[in-house]
Amino acid sequence: MLLSLCLPPRSGRILTRRLLKNQARTGDPDPLEERHFGPIWFVPGEMGGRYPFCHSIYVEGPGILIDPASDRNRLKELRDNPGVKQIWLSHWHEDHITCLDLFEDLPIFMGERDARSISDVESFLDSYGMDKEEDREHWRIILRRDFNFKSREPSGYLKEGEILHPEGVSVEVMETAGHTPGHLSFFFIEPGVLFMGDYDLSRFGPWYGDTGSSIEQSLASINRLREHPARVWLTGHETGIFEQNPGEAWDRYLEVIAKREEKLYALLDQPRTLEDIVGAWIVYGRPREPKAFFEFGERAIMKKHLQRLLDSGRIHAFEDRYRRADFPRTA
Repeated sequence: MLLSLCLPPRSGRILTRRLLKNQARTGDPDPLEERHFGPIWFVPGEMGGRYPFCHSIYVEGPGILIDPASDRNRLKELRDNPGVKQIWLSHWHEDHITCLDLFEDLPIFMGERDARSISDVESFLDSYGMDKEEDREHWRIILRRDFNFKSREPSGYLKEGEILHPEGVSVEVMETAGHTPGHLSFFFIEPGVLFMGDYDLSRFGPWYGDTGSSIEQSLASINRLREHPARVWLTGHETGIFEQNPGEAWDRYLEVIAKREEKLYALLDQPRTLEDIVGAWIVYGRPREPKAFFEFGERAIMKKHLQRLLDSGRIHAFEDRYRRADFPRTA
């Protein structure tokens, strides 16, 4: 049974409806149940935690809520009983702050390098590298209407290597940059629970399309999380809970990065513009709706791979086209 949307009931929800229609083509995911691992509560998101939803984490005792964008009604219940005292964010993306408006009076803590992104809507769009005014205006409306965006300033920053002890719960802060420059993961020491945020081990693979995102940092962070000792692994999307080492899921997740690059390299056996590359749908596999949303994602990720191939010398750029270095430009 579907949980209530994080979005206000009177909003247009145009983006959300179209995204959900697209997601439904892949089949409805099995509903996830709320699970408690000692004081660490896994609060599942709508549609199995697929975008534009995510899973939230609630820490009983200190009343910490991480990534408030799962189920609006459940988050209201937690706010009222047993109570939410502070908000932590794994990162700044819209699908992790949708219900932040329920907690306007509470302090927010996050990674310093992500803080500017939630300071105002223009900084938010800048962080995505959104440069077309038409796209920006479209997203100004969506962010405020469908994701309840309001400018926020963190009360403080969570830093790499800190071991915090809020009301008897020990948590290690891990800076896991790549997905965003200030992405954080959290290891709850006593129950052995590792929350990995948006390193979600989904079959789609990692996102690293923001202005400050990095393929190399993503690879390093994924491998670091893989090697970190834990008994339970929690993610911000989809499967959400791994009670045994994810094993081959790590390999599949990393493989997605390599396969994207291999497909792009193969495509560049003749000169291609960026728009040619976007039209190949290497990331999403096929054209999807809403087109503007998915074309933006395709372009953002492909630009990262193009830069990586340019830096390695495997491809060349000339005029507005890209081509493999092992093919002569005049061919």
